[in-house]
Amino acid sequence: MAEIKYDIIQRIAVLSQRPRGWERQLNLISWNGGEPKYDIRDWSPDGTRMGKGISLSAEELGVLKGILEEMEEITVPEEPDLPEE
Repeated sequence: MAEIKYDIIQRIAVLSQRPRGWERQLNLISWNGGEPKYDIRDWSPDGTRMGKGISLSAEELGVLKGILEEMEEITVPEEPDLPEE
């Protein structure tokens, strides 16, 4: 598998932190020398390992921002009651 090269142009925000120190971050990252994209993914405490994530162009991030602004409130659906086994 080819090595993935990345350059974190700007650390924008930490969205959450896990008990073992991993952080879900929003960053501006250039992947393999390409145009920087906004990126949401989990990073290890020392920043050397990453989890799966999503990269968005500035246009895609703008569309998402508009959708979130139009939502009256963000609700998390309740988990359905499952029958006991």
